[in-house]
Parts: sequence; C-alpha cells; structure tokens
Amino acid sequence: MGVHCSKKGVRVASTPPHSEILTAPSPELLPEETIKEPLSPSTDSMTENPFTDSSFEYKSPPRQSRTVWSSFKRNAGSSSPKRSRSLRVKKTHDVVTPDSLDVQPNKEVVTLDRLGDEVVDSSFRGSFRSSKRSGKFKRMSTKPGSPECSSPPPTGNGTRMESTVTLAKDVIQQLKQDTLCTEKVVEATQQLYRMVDDAWSTPKYGRDLAYSISDALRMEGGLDILLKNCKSDDRALQLNSARLLEQIMTANNRDFVVRKGLESVVKLACSRKEPTLLQIGMGILENLFKHSEDTCTKVIDRGGLQAVLYSCRMSDNITLRHCAAALANCAMYGGSANQQRMIEFRTSEWLFPLAFNSDNSIRYYACLAIAVLASNQAIERQVVSSGTLDLVEPFVTTHDPGEFARSDKAHSQGRSEGWLTRLVPLLECTRREAKCLAAFHFAMEAIIKKDQGRTKVFHDINVIGSLRQVASSNNEIASKLAIQALRTIGEEIPCKLSFNISCWSVKEVQMWVKTIGFASFGFGFENHKVDGDLLLTITETELMRDIEMESSLLRRRFLRELGQLKCNSNSGDKDLYDWLKSLGPEYPQYTHNLMHCGIDIQLLPFVTDIHLKDDGGITNGVHRMKILKAIHPWAFNPYSFPGSPAKMKNITGKRGLDYYPKVFDSPQNEDKQLTDAGDAKNQPRKSLDVFISYRRATGSLLASLLKVHLQLRGFTVFIDVEKLEAGKFDNNLLNSVRSAKSFVMVLSSGSLDRCMGDRDHKDWVHREIVTALECKCNIVPVIDNFKWPKPDDLPEDMRGICFFNGIKWIHDYQDACIDKLERFLKGEENMEKYIDNEIMAVRQMMAGHGLRTSSGGSSVS
Repeated sequence: MGVHCSKKGVRVASTPPHSEILTAPSPELLPEETIKEPLSPSTDSMTENPFTDSSFEYKSPPRQSRTVWSSFKRNAGSSSPKRSRSLRVKKTHDVVTPDSLDVQPNKEVVTLDRLGDEVVDSSFRGSFRSSKRSGKFKRMSTKPGSPECSSPPPTGNGTRMESTVTLAKDVIQQLKQDTLCTEKVVEATQQLYRMVDDAWSTPKYGRDLAYSISDALRMEGGLDILLKNCKSDDRALQLNSARLLEQIMTANNRDFVVRKGLESVVKLACSRKEPTLLQIGMGILENLFKHSEDTCTKVIDRGGLQAVLYSCRMSDNITLRHCAAALANCAMYGGSANQQRMIEFRTSEWLFPLAFNSDNSIRYYACLAIAVLASNQAIERQVVSSGTLDLVEPFVTTHDPGEFARSDKAHSQGRSEGWLTRLVPLLECTRREAKCLAAFHFAMEAIIKKDQGRTKVFHDINVIGSLRQVASSNNEIASKLAIQALRTIGEEIPCKLSFNISCWSVKEVQMWVKTIGFASFGFGFENHKVDGDLLLTITETELMRDIEMESSLLRRRFLRELGQLKCNSNSGDKDLYDWLKSLGPEYPQYTHNLMHCGIDIQLLPFVTDIHLKDDGGITNGVHRMKILKAIHPWAFNPYSFPGSPAKMKNITGKRGLDYYPKVFDSPQNEDKQLTDAGDAKNQPRKSLDVFISYRRATGSLLASLLKVHLQLRGFTVFIDVEKLEAGKFDNNLLNSVRSAKSFVMVLSSGSLDRCMGDRDHKDWVHREIVTALECKCNIVPVIDNFKWPKPDDLPEDMRGICFFNGIKWIHDYQDACIDKLERFLKGEENMEKYIDNEIMAVRQMMAGHGLRTSSGGSSVS
C-alpha cells in the first residue's frame, strides 16, 4: 500500500503489501517487532516533511486489510532538521480480552500524529488517561469568537489533524457496518481507542484532535453503538467499548450519555466483576460526576457514590486516582444537597486513606474533595471530625506549585474556566485548610496560564480580588501562595499583615478593618489607638461605646470576622491552641483571651466558670460549659460515673446518652481497666479507644484503612499524621499511647527491623511499643506480609510483643478481618477462648471420673 498526500486532501488507494512504507521517528520510540528492515543511510539527510509536501499522497488501507498505518510525530519547536525514516509497521491480530486488556495497550502500533518527543509515563496509560484530561481541555468550536474555542493549532498541524480525523471517521463507518461480527467490532473499537489515546498524548494540538475524534464518534453514530455494546454479554466487546467510552467523555459526549444511556452506563461502572472493569468504571463515574448537579443526584441514586467509596479500599493506584477525582468532582459539581449525602455515606472518612496515600495525584484530589466539603458550613463539623482535613496543610507545605504541575500530566495543561470558577468560593470561605488548597491551585494555575498566554482568564472569573484578600491575611501558608499567584500573572501585591496579630500596629489594624469592609470605622480605631493586642480582646460594648458602631448587626458581623481571624492565627501558646481546637473549630478564638489573663495548659484543671467568663471574656455560656466538661469530664454527668454506667440506663429505660451516640464514640459502655485496683489510681484515664502504630514506609496504607474501618464502627482512633513529614515527631505522641485502651500495631514488611539493636530508644515505633507494654494496653498486632524476628534479636524491653495473638490481614476480605479485630478490641475473642478452655477443662475432669457430657449424646449421669 502506498501513502500519498495532495493539496486537495486525503484519498485512499491500495498497493501490494510489500510496498508499505511510512516515515517515522527514530526506531528507539518503536517496539522491536515493528521494525522490518534497516534504516537507509540516505534518509538521515532528508529534511522534507511528507505531511507538508504537495507531492506526497496518503492512501489508507482497505477496510478488509489487517494492516494499520499511522503518521508519526516530529519534534515541534526543535531547531534541528526534520528527518524521516523508512520502515514497515504491522498491527497484530490479537483481540483484547479481559485478561490482556491492560498489558501494554499500545505496544503493537505506532503513535498517531504525535508531536514533540515527550514519553508518557506507563503508569498513566490506559484507564487513567481520561481522569487527567476530562474537564481540562477546551472543545474545538467552529466559531472563531466562541469563548469555548481553544487556541488554533499551528498551520502545519491542520492537515495532519484532518487526515487523522478522516481516518477515524473511516474506522467509525467500519464499526457501523460490521455490527454483526463481534471480532471486527472489537478490532475497530481498539483502533479508535488507540487513536484517541495517542491524540491525548500529542503536544500542542492533541486536545483539539481528541475532541474532534470524540465529536466524530457522536455525530457519526459511533457513540450509540458504544452505549449498546456496553450492555453486551460478550466480555471482550463490553470491556473494549467501555474503555473507549471512558476516553471520549468530553462535555458534549457527557450530555449525550446522560440523555441516552445513563442507567446502563452507571450500572456497568458500578460492576465489580474484575479489576480492569473496576478501573474503567471508576473513570466513567469520575466524568459523570463532572456533568451537573442533577446528574450527580441521579448517579448517587443509582449507586455510583457507594461504588466509588467501596473502591477506596483497593490498593491499585489507577483505581484510587479515579476514586479521588470522582469524589472531588462530586463535591464541586454536586451542590450542597449532594454534599450532605456524601457526608451521610461517610465520604469524609473514606477520603482519609486517599489523602494518606503516597501517590501525589491521589493525595491532591482527596485533599481537594475534603476542602470543598469543609467549605460548606452545614457539614463542617462532620468533616472536621473525620480527621482528613488535617492532611491538607502537610500536602500544601511539602509541594511546590510549579513542580507539581510539571510532575503530572493531569495538571500540565491547566483547568477550564468553568472549573476554576467553582474553586473561587474556597478562597472566600472560613476554613483555613480550604483557603490553603485553593491558593495552592491558583498559584499552580497561574504558572500554567502564563506559559499559555491566557492570564486573562483570572480576570474573567473575578478571582483577583479574592487572591488579594488572601494575600493580605494572616494565614501564612495561603498568603504566600496567593502572593505567588498574583506575582506570576503580573498583578499588584497588597500590603501584607504580620502573622502575629498581637504585635500589629495601629496602621495594621486599620488595614485589616478596611479589608473586611469596615473602612468607615477606621478613624475610630485610629483615634482610640487600637493595636493588635487591644483588637484581640475588644468587646461588643467597646465597639458600641468607643468605636461608635451603633448597628447591632454590624457589631455581630465584625465580631464574627474577628473570631475567624483569631481561629486562623497560630501565634501564642500552641499547646493551648491545639487543645481548644480539639473541642471544635470555633474554640481556638479563645486562645489569646486565656493567655491574656494568665491561663496556660497547666492551669486548666483549676479553671472555673467565673474565670472563663470574667477573666477570659468568654460570653458564650455553652462554650464555657463545654470547656469545663473537657477539663472535668465527670462533673457534668449527674447519672453516669466511672464504674457505674448503668445508673442512667435504669432512669431512662434506654441506653442513656449512648441512645444518641456521637459519630466516633467508643462502642464500649464501660472503661475496662486491665490493671489491679491498687494500680488503677496511678494510671491515666483511658479516654481513647485505639492507638494505631505503623511504619511509614510500608504500613501507611493499611494503617489508614484500619482507622477508617474502626471509626465507621464507632471507635475513637488516633493515628499520627505527622509521619507524612519525616523527622517531625512530638513527645505528646507517647501521651496518646498512654491514654489509649487498645494498641493496634500494624506489622508490615520490615516494621521491626529498625528496632533491632536500638538500645538508645531512638526509633519511635520502638518507643510506642514499650510505652504500650508499660501502660498495659490491649495490644493487637495486625500482620501484613510480615515475618516475626527471633525474640532475642529484639531489645529486651519489647520482646513481649512476640507473644501476643495477632490478626493476619487479607486485603480482599477486609470486613472479615475488621470483624475479628473488633472482637479483639472488645475483649470478646479472649473471653471466647477463656470459655472454651474452661469447658475443655471441665470435660477432662468429668471424663477422669467416668462421667459423660452432653456433647456425647446424653446428659451427665
């Protein structure tokens, strides 16, 4: 077959197979089996590009031919001469099966119209490709002035795009004509998949090419066939059709799928028949959640959200990337009603293992999802209780926006204007973590848009004002990132306030008052010389009398802004700040008030209600009661005391306060002390159900899964998230071990290797285990690919850990493993063994006296 190109376009002609010759890049970019003859030395000096030569005519093969031809990429933007080489390319005849679907899907063909010399990481091939592209690429528009029209491709690329789209339409026609032959339909579907897959990988104009092929599939009737084949009983046909469908879920195609085949597509996506179909299904759901609020509701009603949450327990990173992106899309596009449903399905808890993952893309999307949920004040408390929000700032502080954008193809092209518009409210919300992540993304987006020459988009979505407000705030992390974004796009940098509010000057107080919209009262603050210290302790009476803020609504709004300012301030006593933060997101605002009157963490046990009200200036009576209850937990329960929890049950006839349990309250109604009565007084009160110890390198995934499973069953769980940052540890970690009733030890590969020979107690896992043994915690090892060392190889103070009964973790049977772990934590497993041993002893004693037991078929004589 010959390949020719004319000015009039592309035409098809057939030639004998032995003359099939194409130009191609250097052979190292191709599989060895595709090179059929050595390269001619004379071709190195060729400088003409066959796609721009008018004498070159492209002739595609007949539909019956098994040979597929591809045009090859050239180095776009390179100053080196363009070279062409001659070689022969042949496509294999294998039909994709469920077992071989994801094994090097592009190995048998040459890439289509690929420009540049970028090599796509193999980990992003196949199913995950759509998660990187959907929603980030502008659709080609026939109207030059259309806002959706992307930048036109270079002139030299136009012909290549047209030829590739023409070839794609040819394959679509073959797909429509061979509907009765399953093998030919599968082959055509595979060929279209490779075209779209390579188009997404093509620099410069790849997005427009992929959108053109996707539009052609819809307009030529190919999308209807794919939706029909997704219902097929033929596994290979169903898998290949679903895989292609996932790749072409552009905005228009999503509309088509929602109108014509939402029910069947969601049903297929929720199927868990095999890992490959699970990956593809999560990618499809990821795209459907990006359609509209109404579509999100329909997908959730049909089980889409439950399927995504179930897949969060998997260990496959491709599936987990889809899950994290799907949850982020659902949170951003679903609206407040669907966000509430996400909380009901415990999405914030399942986001924890995703945000705890070592893969940066998974972590990013999980942090984005939890940040969006936290910005909704109606569900803020439930989101904070999950503990996932604490992982946002560690991610932001350990990644550079520019490097993160370049490290992942998913972010290298930036986001669409509509997507960025949905991110703006995060900059204006009250949650510190949400502001940090939004500022991080806009700093990354500013770098990308500057390279693309599209910085005008930031003015179109009206985000400049929000970025300036964040840049001048006392949120040090978000402020630095917002300043970076403004500087990148050439905007004016506002005056920056000090992070230490108590050190603010009168001028800085005026600046902050102006920022929050109270510029008309700036003279009053200046006239009364209100500095940062006075601002933190100002009262409503002083606002009305001295600042002359007569409107009660304005005073309430000002105090609300002041409270948020205090909550976002990290200055002062960090221990006191962290303790107040554990009570609720609004309690850190009292840190400065308590410090101002001389109360620190050591004096808390002696604080009374009068101290909090008169000296601390805490006017909210409920807040004072909750603070005192946290200090003296048993003083506010007139019926339930340690050792006698049944009193309240007798009075109410139900389960007392447990009838309406908190989200993470322990299922145990009593504090079971393992110590003797004489030693109980010296032991700290066990306020925590479970402490999870793990080795970061190999056990973080299992540890995060255990945390979620146990929290969903009502246990209060502590896991040290600071282990995400190597070297950052706190001695308070050991206090958490002492306050835990049970100590779950994740034993993964090499968990105890660093404990061997650790005589100086430098290893923190060693220190945690020793502390748990000393405090007589209920120790439960969870074993995953772990081989026990010899007891003599371990330090003497931790050798006892080798003699505890453990649970072997089986990832495919997580629920059964957690059931057994729950029995261990409640002591039921040991009680069952004790009863079995007692029964066995009684039977042996009776057998020794010649007595028969009931198990022998008759009662005792």
